[in-house]
Amino acid sequence: MHLVRTAVMTTVWAASVAGPALAAPGPEGKPKPGYWEVGETATLLFSARKIEHRCLVGSEIAKVLNGPSNRHYDCTYPTRATGDGKIRLKGSCATKKGQVAYVTAQGTYSPTSFRLVMSISTRIGGIPLSGKATTDAKRLGDTCPVDALRSDEAKTALGTSNTPE
Repeated sequence: MHLVRTAVMTTVWAASVAGPALAAPGPEGKPKPGYWEVGETATLLFSARKIEHRCLVGSEIAKVLNGPSNRHYDCTYPTRATGDGKIRLKGSCATKKGQVAYVTAQGTYSPTSFRLVMSISTRIGGIPLSGKATTDAKRLGDTCPVDALRSDEAKTALGTSNTPE
């Protein structure tokens, strides 16, 4: 159970903390780098809610549109449709020990907001479990406060700057 709840929260959050480089927002209005408030809610037998304020660089934002994954889970999304402010994903995530969770997600994005609703299903000990996770994020500004949370990737990209590009 902890594995699935952690998988949901980590997979959703991974959408905003890793990925390939992203250029400045284009005609699709992709999310812009900067200071963001990210709220996550996961429900699997019980609900958990977390809100963080983070400094996100362009390379991290790209992951939102490419499909969540992280160092704990290997995720693949054979179905991936992104454009015109909408995102749709369908795939699976597996732990290093082989636990597989099937994921479907739909959401919307703009230069200053992002919303992704994910459904997850798996089996633990032969018992089918399903849950839902939602990420709601809003951009708070161009410049990140000095004490804003930063991933290692953001620290490297920013150097001594507080204005991500």
